[in-house]
Amino acid sequence: MNARVLWTAPLVALLLGGCAGKVAQPPASTLTVPAHWRNQVGPDSGQQGTERAWWAAFGDPQLSALVAAALEYNGDLRIARARVQEFRARTVIAHAGELPTLSAQLTPTRTRTLNGFAQPFVTNVYQGSFQANYELDVWGKLAKADEAALAGYQAEQASADAVALSIAASVASAYLNLRGLDAQLELAQATLQLREQSRELARREFDIGYSSRLELAQAESEYDATAELVPQLERTIGEQENALAVLAGRNPGEIARGRRLAELESPAVPAGLPSDLLRRRPDIYRAERNVLAQDANLVAVRDQMLPSFKMTVGGGVENFDFSKLVNAPTALWNLTLGMAAPLYEGGRLQAQTDIAAAQRDEAIYAYESVVRNAFAETENSLDAVYRLKLQERQTRARRDSAAEALRIARNRHRNGYASYLEELDAQRTLYSADVGLLQLQTRILIASVDLYRALGGGWSGDAIAARR
Repeated sequence: MNARVLWTAPLVALLLGGCAGKVAQPPASTLTVPAHWRNQVGPDSGQQGTERAWWAAFGDPQLSALVAAALEYNGDLRIARARVQEFRARTVIAHAGELPTLSAQLTPTRTRTLNGFAQPFVTNVYQGSFQANYELDVWGKLAKADEAALAGYQAEQASADAVALSIAASVASAYLNLRGLDAQLELAQATLQLREQSRELARREFDIGYSSRLELAQAESEYDATAELVPQLERTIGEQENALAVLAGRNPGEIARGRRLAELESPAVPAGLPSDLLRRRPDIYRAERNVLAQDANLVAVRDQMLPSFKMTVGGGVENFDFSKLVNAPTALWNLTLGMAAPLYEGGRLQAQTDIAAAQRDEAIYAYESVVRNAFAETENSLDAVYRLKLQERQTRARRDSAAEALRIARNRHRNGYASYLEELDAQRTLYSADVGLLQLQTRILIASVDLYRALGGGWSGDAIAARR
């Protein structure tokens, strides 16, 4: 499908309509689709759409299990799916307006009255009746109301898809961040052991007079600073586990781990052009459906100014004897055709039409904003993946230089060419570089998740295509 046809499709219907009342024309669209992304990040995944279960591309079975649990048990998603059922029921109500209504009634009546001689007598009357009402949809008003309800239902389906996409991305980001914190804790614990060895070495050198009290105090300070990080990281990990458990629809608690941070790799960037984004993102589809719903509602409201035609058919039986009501009743029937048209409403109907037209314009503006925000989010995510990977190269180079500086400082201290303070400074620099590298690796993984979220990953297949 042509890209420009794709994003203008929701607006074409707005140009069509009757002339029952004064209706403002829809605003001219200022939306354009860029020909390409500003940044092309490779290698390409080779697929024409984002993978449906894109989180599996990280290769961690525990991550996949958490996402699957969240998509089934997350409270927000269950609320969204319940709203879909609500809007589905509304479509049934709207469609029922185009169908006739039937009703039946059985009325036995027993009365005691006076005759002409002032004598009381009792009368039994048995009546059975039915009635059918049907409004002739001459102007298509009822059909438009049905169309508006259907578009609203489709928009709510897309809302549920958007919630599911957001929850899957949030779970993936939270899990990857958890593995990053785990890696930082492992680094802090390993560094604490080295700091303890360094502190003991500094104490022995101080006892034999080889080093000063300053070097011992510095070694103790470094040990205490590293020891302080361990409970901080453990607290943060516990909070992250609790948040992740709630996302997965569970009570707060521990989270099973899968692959280590160093074993996780960013998945290949999915293929796609800017116009493809309009087919994949559920929030764009939802905004498109909202435009169509508001347009159909505008027509239905406008047509309230036109006459309505209703037909009523009634029939029944009556007798004074219940047995004769069944076997030989007296038949009754009626047929009524009615027309009703507003003559003077004090401007109420025109005002309602103006309200519906304003709501239609709001939906159009919202659609354009959603599309532009989607383009911006995708551009930002592509740029983040690209720039963070460039930054990772520099951070690795800095980390290698810090490791070499520590090796030289350690040799200089052992050979008596430098004080222990020089080695401690090199240790601090290397630890800072290691932490920075772990944090950057985590950010790259999370940036990949953000990119899949921006591209509408996981909801690019039949679910949305079937609704178009």
